[in-house]
Amino acid sequence: MSSNRPYLLRAIYDWISDNNLTPYMLVDATRNGVRVPPHVIKNGQVVLNLAMRAVANLDLGNEWISFQARFSGVSHSIQIPIPAVLALYAQENGQGMMFPADEEDGEPPHDPPSPPPSSEPPSTDGDKPKRGAGSHLRVVK
Repeated sequence: MSSNRPYLLRAIYDWISDNNLTPYMLVDATRNGVRVPPHVIKNGQVVLNLAMRAVANLDLGNEWISFQARFSGVSHSIQIPIPAVLALYAQENGQGMMFPADEEDGEPPHDPPSPPPSSEPPSTDGDKPKRGAGSHLRVVK
């Protein structure tokens, strides 16, 4: 069977957005295939704001999450392999879902999925991700 992680990510993203909260994604930046600006990585992880006002061309695919975002006024094409996502939660209250660091569907944890989608040119301004919400994560079963 395929991983349920991309389906859960889309469902949690919709649930957070439908409740007018800000979806934040915690990513293991050490995983192969993660493409984020190096200066936003802290302790091997990065927190990304996925709110529609902060990103453009958001694609929550089955193997990759990709979008355009601005960091310090510079537009970047962001690409995250699904196995690198550690959590998706609401910035305002920490509610959401944490994911295991390693995939349980037989995939080696640090092998990248198929090649990322092609990059699209930047098209919008975004907000910088805010820090500090990580301590409010909780496990949702």
